Amino acid sequence: MAMSFDPFGELDRLTGDLLQFRPGPRFMPVDLYREQDQYILAADLPGVDPGSVDVDVDGQLLTVRATRTAAARENAKWLVQERPSGTYLRQFSLGDGVDSSRISASYDNGVLSVFIPVSEKAKPRKIQIDTASKTDAAKSIEV
Repeated sequence: MAMSFDPFGELDRLTGDLLQFRPGPRFMPVDLYREQDQYILAADLPGVDPGSVDVDVDGQLLTVRATRTAAARENAKWLVQERPSGTYLRQFSLGDGVDSSRISASYDNGVLSVFIPVSEKAKPRKIQIDTASKTDAAKSIEV
């Protein structure tokens, strides 16, 4: 059985390894979806103390920060240490169609959920269509 070499897969693996151990903020995987009249941002933050999570809005910029502290093991000889510690940071640009004054968040089982309501002006609405006979009747009443 011949084995094939995938240069792009190998590049993805190497890039992932390098990004995992780079200095600075860590990567925070998120899902973002719309459900009825709100957007929901779900961010994976396993092992993060809820007290270290910070969500703020400055104008149209939503920022999520969190910190995972390293395990303190004085007498341990590490064999593998793959769980990164440090600061996690993601920023999202909010459009005009959200109500930033009503954003809320919750943290449960290592997942931060941020609820971003759609503004009233961005919600779909039904437009009434007048017929010619209604318009003519309205004009005759106004005169």
